[in-house]
Amino acid sequence: MITLKSLFHLIQPLPSITPDQIMGALSTVLEPEVNRDIVALGMVKNVSCRDGIVAFTIQLREAGTPLQVPIERRARQALKTIPGLKGVEITFATTPSSPLRNTNQLSTSAKTIIAIASGKGGVGKSTVAVNLAVALAKMGHRVGLLDGDVYGPNVPIMMGVANEQPILFGDQIFPPTAHGVTVMSMGLLVPAAAPVIWRGPMLHQAIRQMARDVLWGQLDYLLVDLPPGTGDIQLTLTQSLPLAGALLVTTPQEVATADVLKGGAMFQQLHVPLLGLVENMSYYLCAHCGQPDYIFGQGGGERVSQQLGTTVLAQVPLDSMVRQQGDQGTPIVIAAPDSAAAKAFCDAAVALVARVEQLPPRKQPITFTADLDLKILA
Repeated sequence: MITLKSLFHLIQPLPSITPDQIMGALSTVLEPEVNRDIVALGMVKNVSCRDGIVAFTIQLREAGTPLQVPIERRARQALKTIPGLKGVEITFATTPSSPLRNTNQLSTSAKTIIAIASGKGGVGKSTVAVNLAVALAKMGHRVGLLDGDVYGPNVPIMMGVANEQPILFGDQIFPPTAHGVTVMSMGLLVPAAAPVIWRGPMLHQAIRQMARDVLWGQLDYLLVDLPPGTGDIQLTLTQSLPLAGALLVTTPQEVATADVLKGGAMFQQLHVPLLGLVENMSYYLCAHCGQPDYIFGQGGGERVSQQLGTTVLAQVPLDSMVRQQGDQGTPIVIAAPDSAAAKAFCDAAVALVARVEQLPPRKQPITFTADLDLKILA
């Protein structure tokens, strides 16, 4: 019901918003890495307000940093406390690089970087990443595998390098190699039973260091095994590395496809091409009658690939040998190359190469730089 009192409030002019109010609100926003407010750090520039629309610039230390997302979210939330606010316009700029900064450019380069992702855990994403990496190496490609799952690094076990340690080479790391693949993982840097209890900024730095401070060698493909979900690590890797594209992994069941749909949408929002989807544990082939049994349902991978506008590269059958060989550190494509599962992984590798070759060529090779102190080994 409209009353005279409510009409009076409607016709009153909105309170003007001052620069001091804006800066005061933004002074509650902390920069995630150094844990100081962005106003004190001098990151807020060009503050203005017109007709209730607040506009300003946030100056970042480097372009494309994944810290941009949490800073923007916190800034918008902080400004909601200002009366009369009608909208917020944030521009991001990059602080000019200092000529004295030593970037220590590495001579190594990777032609193609691919993220291996899933929406949820337990779908065999790391198994797919490991077997794809080895299959690509068997095809004659130079391959690296970066285990991006800091909290649960399983790649060292699956690749048979769990008892090996990287070698420090000056300020850089010389990683182990297995089955023709160069491997790097947090599981090679911390004791096997030690939990990694880190917040976002520490994860961000560790991931960047594993990507940049490692002597990968001349690579044709660098596969990045992401943890499940759409959190800090996914954002760090997708925004810190020049990804050629992403490969999604799911099982046919509804709870898996529902989550991988979100993962695919994340890459689309970040303008990372989807190279395809691998449906793992698609069916169980009965040893007695030879008929397939669709334990986790049927057609889930095809449905979600259509929704995301991509394609199913392979359907990998459920086979206990895949798990057994993964636990023993010898991927199925090496241990049983004639098995149905191994053939599916190899088919996926061939299809993945074909999809990559369809992408627009890069003008220059992707070069890693080492600009951070490797404190995670201390």
